[in-house]
Parts: sequence; C-alpha cells; structure tokens
Amino acid sequence: MKILITGCKGQLGTEIQKQLRLGYSEIGPIPESLQNAEIVAVDLPEVDISKLEPTLAYIAEVAPDVVVNCAAFTNVDGCETMHDVAFQANAVGPRNLAMACEKIGAKLVHVSTDYVFSGRANGGIPLDEADAPNPISAYGSTKVQGERYVQQFCSRFFIVRTAWLYSYYGKNFVKTIYNAGKKFGKLEVVNDQLGNPTNAVDLAHVLLQLAATQEYGIYHCTGEGICSWYDFAAAIIAGGKVDATVAPCTSAEYKAKHPESADRPAWSALDNRMLRCTIGNCVRPWQEALEVFFQNWDGENGMK
Repeated sequence: MKILITGCKGQLGTEIQKQLRLGYSEIGPIPESLQNAEIVAVDLPEVDISKLEPTLAYIAEVAPDVVVNCAAFTNVDGCETMHDVAFQANAVGPRNLAMACEKIGAKLVHVSTDYVFSGRANGGIPLDEADAPNPISAYGSTKVQGERYVQQFCSRFFIVRTAWLYSYYGKNFVKTIYNAGKKFGKLEVVNDQLGNPTNAVDLAHVLLQLAATQEYGIYHCTGEGICSWYDFAAAIIAGGKVDATVAPCTSAEYKAKHPESADRPAWSALDNRMLRCTIGNCVRPWQEALEVFFQNWDGENGMK
C-alpha cells in the first residue's frame, strides 16, 4: 500500500503521517491494510497541485493507491482579497488531483470545510451531507468548487468536511487563545457563531479508516457536540490552566472592530450522519478530545 499526502506540512498532514508511522492513534489502531504503508509526503514547492500537467506526471510516476489531499488555502480573510490564489489551491488543485487519480485508479480522500454552508437560520439542526452547500465567503465558494471537481473527475472519492480544526502541530485556534490568554490576561470572543471543535487526531483517524474502504461519497467529520467560539475559548483557557478571563461579544461587534474580516457562518454545526450509517462514528466529544490534547501537548508545536 502506498499513500501520498499532499499538504503534508500542515497540522492535518503531519498528524496523518504520525498515525501511519505508529500504526495507531489516540482513538485506536489504523486499518490493517494501511499498516506498514509506504508514505509519500509532499508540499510546496516540491509539488504544486494547481498545475495540471506536472500533477498528472507526478501522480503517474509515484503511482499511489491512495491520495489524501490536505493542501488548501485556508486564510479565510485572505481568500477575499486573493480570490484567484484561493481558487487555484482550493478548486483547481483538487480538480487536478481528481483527474490524476482517475487515470491510475487511485482513491482520493479530499478534505473540505463547514464553510461550504451559509450558516444562516437552520432551526438549530446540525447540517448533514444531504444539505445543499450555499457559501457566503470566497473561501467557502472555492472549496465548494473543489468538491464539485472531485465528484466530476474522480470515481473513487471521499470528500470529508470538517470544522474548527486544531492539532498538536502548526497554528490553530487553541494555541492562539492559549497564547493570547497568557499574554493579555483578558480576551473577547464571539458567542453567536456555533459549530464543532475538531481534534486533528480524530479527523486523521477517520480519514485513514475511510481510505481502507470503498464507502465512497461525501462525509462530515467533526467533534461531537456543539458550542460557540466563546464556549470553546473558555474551555481552552480552563483546560490550559491559563490565568485569564474570556468575555463574549457579538459578530456585529467584532465586525465593527475588524471591517476587513470575511463573513463567518453563524451556524455551522455538522452532523456526522454518513459516518454513523457506514463505517461508524468514532469521533470523540469535543470536550473529551480537548482534555486529552492538554494532557499530551508540549505547550509549543508537538507532544510531551
């Protein structure tokens, strides 16, 4: 078994590599068929998936059984001002990988986002895979187009939408709040945007579980349970034992102070329905996953 990971330097790509090397995660063992897999991990500038011919040639040469695409332009505010760059990374890149995978019969595991949804009034019901995308930001629209291209050009695909991702590695909301709390002692975080915090351990574990199957389709994979960014931040300060306070604010109040910021979904809680109905949903409650994170995190960019 040969697995190619694009965007390997990011927090998810790093976690997937770790689980493949160890053969297990905090949740349990990875599939037997992936044990001792050959790992090919690439990122910019080595491979630019936004370029079609080089991508086709590279995939043909490496000949992986599975491609896990963790590459993306995830700067939500930056996507508003660099729309072409975002489109190349989030739409054209997945298209090229889909075409390349189809040519050699490889499976494609493509990571997407809750931002494909509008996040507007939904009656408090978590969004499942049957709900229609309707993005309100450039980031969301480019990720939607990436999903469409994957479905159009590849017959063996897993599109996995996640949200509010954090990890032991790289930059993320948990580390930002933890460090800001220690530095400033007082924080203000929006309390009217709700979703699901997701530990990269859980997401990586699920991606590998899916990759070992033929249960193709669109999936949601987020931490179990719903909270606001304010709730999440308060839990981070408490879990990290930071001497700081967190105050709530509205999205309108935040926007007034940061008019350049992109619109964020007010309701982006996802339901892992497809997981429950196929391979099973092993994702942890978000509070439990965060607690384990603080038990294992080294306080910087790795584990104790």
